[in-house]
Amino acid sequence: MDVLIVEDDDSMGAALTAAVKSTGHGATRVARGTDALLKHREFDVILLDLGLPDMDGLEVLRKLRQVTQSPILILTARDDERSVVLGLRSGADDYLIKPVKLVELLARIEAVTRRTMPAGGRRNPSIQIGELAIDLDRRVAEVAGTELSLTPTEFDLLSLLARNAGSVVTREQILDSLWGDAFLASSRSLDVHLTGLRSKLSLPGFIVNVRGVGYRIEADPQ
Repeated sequence: MDVLIVEDDDSMGAALTAAVKSTGHGATRVARGTDALLKHREFDVILLDLGLPDMDGLEVLRKLRQVTQSPILILTARDDERSVVLGLRSGADDYLIKPVKLVELLARIEAVTRRTMPAGGRRNPSIQIGELAIDLDRRVAEVAGTELSLTPTEFDLLSLLARNAGSVVTREQILDSLWGDAFLASSRSLDVHLTGLRSKLSLPGFIVNVRGVGYRIEADPQ
């Protein structure tokens, strides 16, 4: 697995990076919260310090939780009960207080990963929902056997919604996945691509607008 280490202290960051790599995992360290928000998609696990130079770690945590379900472990010197409770309630999978033995840290990372990551191997390369068929490897989508002429962004949007059929995908998750940063990307771009996608699908009511939250494809549309 690849671990993103969000730690502004150089010596601590170097030690954590070396420890993770010593077990055969990948590790990359960034020092700012904004870097974590931009790079998180490349990693399986996030190790997050709360005392960052550009923004509070709890705010970083809350923003990450809007766009990813990857395991996030807090590693911080804040040992007061309020910080622990806020961290866990804001979406952290574990909360560790510095100093921590590296052996324990690695064990906690692996434990959280086992709990939160789905078992099994490669993703299913195709999706079938009613008349819609999507071949993820060939990047082809068909409705009732007719191939749709989708732009790359329209295909990515349709695939994201279809992979989460039955669940709401928030606007933040969509912006983060398709444009790389949910907090800088233009919502107007999403609206334009969504309108184009709905027009090409010609399936009224297939993509449901959940007002103020995001969008959902019904798992078994009627």
